[in-house]
Amino acid sequence: MKIRGIITVWIALLMPLVTSAQEDAAAAQAAVESTAAEVATEPEDAPETIADALSLDELLEAVRSGRIAEEQANKQRMQRFRNEQANQQKMLKDVVAEENRQEAISKAREATFEDNESRIVELEDRLKERMGSLKELFGVLQQVASDAQAQFHVSLTQLEHPDRNDFLLDFAGRMGKANRLPEVSEIETLWFELQREMVESGRVVTRSLPVVDANGVEVEQDVTRVGLFNVVAQGKFLQYVPETGRLVEFSRQPDARFLQGPRALANGDEGYFPFAIDPVRGQLLSILTQAPNLRERVDQGGVIGYLIITIGALGVLLAVWRFASLAAESRRMRKQLKDLANPSEDNALGRILMSYKEEEGLDIEALELKLGESVLREVPKINRHLPLLKIIAAVAPLMGLLGTVTGMIVTFQAITLFGAGDPRLMAGGISQALITTVLGLSVAIPVLLLHNVVNSRARAMTDVLQQEAVAVVAAQAEQSQQAQSR
Repeated sequence: MKIRGIITVWIALLMPLVTSAQEDAAAAQAAVESTAAEVATEPEDAPETIADALSLDELLEAVRSGRIAEEQANKQRMQRFRNEQANQQKMLKDVVAEENRQEAISKAREATFEDNESRIVELEDRLKERMGSLKELFGVLQQVASDAQAQFHVSLTQLEHPDRNDFLLDFAGRMGKANRLPEVSEIETLWFELQREMVESGRVVTRSLPVVDANGVEVEQDVTRVGLFNVVAQGKFLQYVPETGRLVEFSRQPDARFLQGPRALANGDEGYFPFAIDPVRGQLLSILTQAPNLRERVDQGGVIGYLIITIGALGVLLAVWRFASLAAESRRMRKQLKDLANPSEDNALGRILMSYKEEEGLDIEALELKLGESVLREVPKINRHLPLLKIIAAVAPLMGLLGTVTGMIVTFQAITLFGAGDPRLMAGGISQALITTVLGLSVAIPVLLLHNVVNSRARAMTDVLQQEAVAVVAAQAEQSQQAQSR
C-alpha cells in the first residue's frame, strides 16, 4: 500500500512537466508548419530564383534557431525540475507521515470502540441484573400510558386538557426503551390524569368554545359537556372530531324525542329531565342522524311506492265513505223498524215495505217473489264498492313485490358494475327495494281490515232486510190461514 501511494505521488508530480513538454513540442511543430505554408505560398516567377534560394536558407536558419531555443527551454525545465525535486520529496514525506499518523489514530479509535462495546455489554448485563423484577414495571407503565393516550385522544375532556397527550406519548416512548427508571413525579402525573378522567366522567361542565355550525362557520358558543358522553350547544348535539380537535354541529339532528335533554339544558330548566346518553361518544348519534326519516323512506320506494300510497289513500277514503253511508242507512232502518206501518223511501227497509203495500193483495208465493226481488234490488246498493276495497287490499302487496323485484334488479346491476367489495352498496340497494314491500303491506293490512268492517255492516243490514221480508211474508200467510179457517 505504501509503495502504491509513493508511485501515485510521483505520477502526480511528473504530470505537469510532461504536459509542459508536450505543449512546447506542439508549438514548435506548429511553427515549422507555418513556415512551410509561407514558403508554399510564394509566387513561382522564374526571374526570382535567387530570392527563392535566400528563402530556403532563411528557413534552414529558422529551423536551426528553433531547435536551439527548444533545447534551451528543455534544459531550463530540467533544471527547474531538479531544483523542485527536493520540495517534492519533502511533500511526499509529509504525506506519508500524515498517512501513518491517521492510521495510528484509526487503530487507536478501533481499539477504543471495541473496549466501549465490551463495556456497554457489561454495563447492560449489570443493569439487567440489578433491575430484576423492575423490568415488568416498564411494560406496565408503557401499556397504561399508551392506553390512556388512546382514550384521552378521543375523549371529550381533550377540549379542556389538550396538553396531556404530549406527556403521555413521551412517557410511553421512554418506558418502551427500558433504559431509565421512571421518576416518582412522572408516575404520580400518570395516576393524576387517570383519576381526573374518572372524575370528569361524572360532571356536567359548561364553557365557551368555538363550534363549527351546519353552515361551516366557526362561532363561539356556550358548550355543555355531559360527562364523557355528549356535547350539546343551543339545544343541539355536537360531534367532537379528534383529528382536528374541533366541535362540529351535526348536519342533521336525531328525532325530537332525543332532543328533550339538550333543549332543557339550553332553556336552563331545573330538576330532573330525560337526556339521551351516547356511551360510544357520538357514534350512535351519528348513526341516528344518518337514518332516513319517513319522507325519505317513502322517496326510496320511487314511482311504485307513490302509486301504492295513492291507491291506499283511495282505499281508505272509500272505506270511510262506505262505512259512513252504511251507518247513516242503518240509523234510518232502525228508525223504520220502530214504525213499520208508515214506510219511508229514504231507507232500504221502507222501500221494501212500500213494495209490500203496493202488492198486498197477491198470494203468498207471488208476494214472496216480489219481496225477494225488492231485497235483491237493495243489496247491490248496500254492497256498492266493497269488491273494490278487496281488490285494493290484494293489489297493494303485489305492487310492493313488483317494486322489490325491480329494486333488486337495479341492485344486482350495480354489483355487476362496481363489484361486491362494499357490502353497504348491496345492503342499501336491498333496503330501498324492500321499502315497496313494506308500503304494500302497510296499505293492504288496514284496507283489508276496513273491508271486513264495512262488509260486516253491509251483511248485517242485508240480514235485517231479509228478516223483515220473511216476517212480512209470514204475517201475510198467517192472515190468509186465519181467513180460510173462518
